[in-house]
Amino acid sequence: MTDTTETARHAPAGGTAPPGPAHDRQPDDLVRQVLSTVRGDDERLRELIGGLVTHLHAFVAQTRPSEDEWLRALDFLVRTGRACTDRRDEFILLSDMLGLTSAVDEVNHTGPPAMTPSSVEGPFHSPAPPRPMGAWIAEGPELGRGERAVVHGRITDCGGRPLAGAVLDVWQANDTGLYDSQDDEQPDGNLRALFTTGPDGAYWFRTVKPASYPVPTDGPVGELLRALGRHPMRPAHIHLRVEAAGHRSLTTHVFAAEDPYLGSDAAFAVKDALIAPFAPAAGEDTARRFGMDGPFLAAEFDIRLAAAPAAETGGTRA
Repeated sequence: MTDTTETARHAPAGGTAPPGPAHDRQPDDLVRQVLSTVRGDDERLRELIGGLVTHLHAFVAQTRPSEDEWLRALDFLVRTGRACTDRRDEFILLSDMLGLTSAVDEVNHTGPPAMTPSSVEGPFHSPAPPRPMGAWIAEGPELGRGERAVVHGRITDCGGRPLAGAVLDVWQANDTGLYDSQDDEQPDGNLRALFTTGPDGAYWFRTVKPASYPVPTDGPVGELLRALGRHPMRPAHIHLRVEAAGHRSLTTHVFAAEDPYLGSDAAFAVKDALIAPFAPAAGEDTARRFGMDGPFLAAEFDIRLAAAPAAETGGTRA
């Protein structure tokens, strides 16, 4: 005879009795039980948490981690959180190193084939000073020791029509692989700029060629990279973010074609269309055009923006 009092005592508020003893429960029963608690009014939250629960339980069933391994994994996550500061986010770094940041970027930035591909923003973006077109963005000690370079191109729509009034946000590391936020020798805003295009959509600026650099390895993510036998290097690149009225904003990179880490970027962010040679510029006309008085490198990189959907522009499109 069933003890209805005992059953009622352990039943949840909804009135349904809990499942039997754990040794009678199959893995799929546990997943279904957990998923049954994923409620609430936010449909998208239910979808996200439901998918996360399903995949995490499948991971446990597939890999069968020991209790000690699971506790070590939780400790890793705790230490990752503790490594975060106002100037460093170890969780973003972890996402980058597992390729998850690039995966999220790719599912969110699909578009027409002519569109310049997007790439990850990275952790070093900060407000940049407005500068006149063609300005030197290098103001620190790297200007005296680095390879001088001109980066230039046009910002257009996917049909090649120039976009006037496009705002180009630029940030990069210096010739030793450091951003201004990492280097006390660099002035604030060094190697950063905001440019606005004219009617021809052209942009250009003077700088030093960036260097490849390692991501921070003095925290838990560095431990993981070493345990996996992975290097921490990112190939030399310049970050670009572009906004233009009526078009989707774009965050991307231009990678130096000569860099040895293009095929093994620790952040998995390299795309073929984002690689440009930094080649020695030749000819007095080229030097006069860019206001250079000595040897320099030139990199040409055109940027094509996709039109924004009508919902984003407040109107309709033909």
